[in-house]
Amino acid sequence: MPRPVVTRLDRYVFRQLLTALVAATSALVALIWLTQSLRFVELVVNRGLSLWVFLQLTGLLIPNFVAVILPITTFVVVLFVYGRLAGDRELTVMRAAGMSPLALSRPALSLAVLSVVCCFVLNLAIVPSSYAAFREYQFEIRNRIAAFLLQEGVFTPVSDDLTVYVRSRDVDGTLRGILVEDGRQKNSRATILAERGRLINGPNGPAVLLENGSREEVDRTTGRLNVLTFTQNSVDLTQTAKGDDVRYRDANEMSLAELLHPESSALNARDAGKFFVEAARRLSAPLTAASFAMVALLSVLTGTFRRHGNVLRPLTAVLTVVALLALQLAVANLAARSTALLPLIWAVAAGPGLICAWLLYGPQLNSIGIDRRMVRAG
Repeated sequence: MPRPVVTRLDRYVFRQLLTALVAATSALVALIWLTQSLRFVELVVNRGLSLWVFLQLTGLLIPNFVAVILPITTFVVVLFVYGRLAGDRELTVMRAAGMSPLALSRPALSLAVLSVVCCFVLNLAIVPSSYAAFREYQFEIRNRIAAFLLQEGVFTPVSDDLTVYVRSRDVDGTLRGILVEDGRQKNSRATILAERGRLINGPNGPAVLLENGSREEVDRTTGRLNVLTFTQNSVDLTQTAKGDDVRYRDANEMSLAELLHPESSALNARDAGKFFVEAARRLSAPLTAASFAMVALLSVLTGTFRRHGNVLRPLTAVLTVVALLALQLAVANLAARSTALLPLIWAVAAGPGLICAWLLYGPQLNSIGIDRRMVRAG
């Protein structure tokens, strides 16, 4: 009777690995989401946004967190589960039953393949779309919605160079005691005072229509204070220093096709090196999940068994993964400056896995080859 490809032991170990991977990834993603979402609490506390909008905004970052965390949690789970199996002497029993290192590592390799596939789907499709939606949503909140949330007695920073103060707001929406600090023009900074005003829809978005006020501006050439009084004036709350309301996309929002062909996009071709590095990172990053899993397997499945455990091998594996993560960042920075170093990104992502696979399965493959040659010679 032929031996089944997937044995009961494979399913037993894989079930433990998958359960631990889902639990560890979910816990770490929740922790990172909690720490990163604190940056946007100000939008809820000071701008009056609802909790639902806050959850929608920060929830768009979760796919990116999963893509970054999944290779690391794959390593941690393989190291922990196989370490526990070794501590409980289950690996010893499996070896005594005649299972080779390749057979022992089949569940971990299956988990690594699953992680690689998930990372590819995240990096190539889900993460760019969710991050672009996050940037667009954040832009809308900060440059449009926030303009309608001017609070009484609070200096509201509508943008980095525009601050609005409102002393009070009537029931009908009339704003009273308005001060606008406008620094969107490079060569001049204006202070606008008005008795009252109201929010209107301007050509570029929300604006405030001011009545009975003055505009004070210092001439930097002469140092004189120029004061212009007006009966009615409007201030665009979304106008930027360049006079437009355009949000420029970064490489993390672009699709793989745009990264590989930057000349076809609206972005500056001078940054083509950064685009190529981002494309190589998206394509190679999933392979780190397999490499990290192989580092964990090499640590657990090699060496002699010790009754009280062996701390050196797991510690070496952890330090190796930390060093590989640091090396990936360094290589990405160097490749952004010189595209000739792009192959190093792939080498750092896949090289450690191939080396560990040769060290772990090489002796077994060599022995199989020797046996076949002896059979042929006989």
